[in-house]
Amino acid sequence: MHPTRLATDVFSEWAEQGRDIGMEKGHSASVSEMLESAIPNLPQPFSAIDIGCGNGWVVRKLTTLGASRAEGVDGASEMITNARVIDPSGTYHVENLPEWTPETQFNLVHTMEFLYYLKNPQEMLTKIHDEWLEDGGWLIAGVDHYLEHKASLDWPDKLDVHMTTMSIDEWKMLYKMQDFRT
Repeated sequence: MHPTRLATDVFSEWAEQGRDIGMEKGHSASVSEMLESAIPNLPQPFSAIDIGCGNGWVVRKLTTLGASRAEGVDGASEMITNARVIDPSGTYHVENLPEWTPETQFNLVHTMEFLYYLKNPQEMLTKIHDEWLEDGGWLIAGVDHYLEHKASLDWPDKLDVHMTTMSIDEWKMLYKMQDFRT
């Protein structure tokens, strides 16, 4: 079966239904752990961007953790609408990825549950490495859809969207190909 829906359409619907709040609650602990591992290794203050930022909760968290500049980008317009309502002074972009590139680079690029929606995650990782990150910058990426996570394997059919399914080792290899540590 070939997926017929765009992930950005699904997530815009979820934002309209208030499901963005559940996504925040469901990922809060793992995102906190990821940020706590990266931030001590960054210059202070640091700059950061959250890819697939949803309602902007990670952007707001980054600001409280010392980011002098924190931005969010998402292709789901209703997610960005919610982010701007919650955080009117925040910087949020509605953009198509991987085509879009930010105007400036960042010390930290964060993404949770985004990369596997791309047909070619390697292309995005190359762009992050070459165009999004400052020298010495960090990428932290959460991926919950992978071959060994059996409960996630029916997600593409349930949502009727494309997801790139790879093993943990295949994901690690993509990161290593861009000189990211795993």
